[in-house]
Amino acid sequence: MNIMRTLIVFTAVALTGCASTHANNPADPLEPLNRGIYKFNDSVDKAVVKPVARGYEAVMPTVGRIMVSNFFSNLDDIDVTANDLLQFKLVQCFSDGMRFFVNSTVGVFGLIDVASIGDLKKHHQDFGITLGKWGVGNGPYLVLPILGPSTLRDSVGLYVDGYASPIYNLKDMRTRNQVYLTRGINRRAELLDQEKVLTEAMIDPYEFIRDAYLLRLQSQVFDGNPPRPRYDDDESDDTAQPQPASTSGTTSATTGKSSPTAPR
Repeated sequence: MNIMRTLIVFTAVALTGCASTHANNPADPLEPLNRGIYKFNDSVDKAVVKPVARGYEAVMPTVGRIMVSNFFSNLDDIDVTANDLLQFKLVQCFSDGMRFFVNSTVGVFGLIDVASIGDLKKHHQDFGITLGKWGVGNGPYLVLPILGPSTLRDSVGLYVDGYASPIYNLKDMRTRNQVYLTRGINRRAELLDQEKVLTEAMIDPYEFIRDAYLLRLQSQVFDGNPPRPRYDDDESDDTAQPQPASTSGTTSATTGKSSPTAPR
């Protein structure tokens, strides 16, 4: 986790002084630098991460992979519950807290997602979303080394969430690093099937991932109901003034005579 924090801090500091005039998307003013980091991440993924994830998928039975995903999802529910409370979502906070309790006990340390069988559905919250709820803007879009797409606000949220993570609080460094590595490989394996579809659909993978990430982020901050974007046509409709209807037989303001309505 210390390595991740170092990468986040280093990237955030570097990006604040590297604005470029060539960026096209206003949400991505650092696009040239971000693209460079994206290419680096993609090279590392193709050379190391993806082959390891494929090997993991090949040797680990489907049931085993599901249990590993459930285990880490259950640990994430601790952060989810804490951020529910910070957002004053008290009912959801209780639900997510009960979800963690049920899966940690009946579900055998979260290996079995018993809670989802009932009404305790999975939610996603993190401190980046909480900051968005408090009115903090996204800041520039960032691509973090190894970690991938983010924003300045979410990079801060990722840093803060790390302190509440049970994995970070493991005393033995070797065990902690092995758990982080297992979680990373498992997450990459989960994306293998999705990647096949995206690769066929994408013209520019960088833009596709960036735009999808930002849309998903906005949806999360607004609980799946983001405000409708305004377009130029909407603004022209709002500013257009209604024209008074002409009335036959009205009196002229200057002559005081009645306007003709029909030829006599």
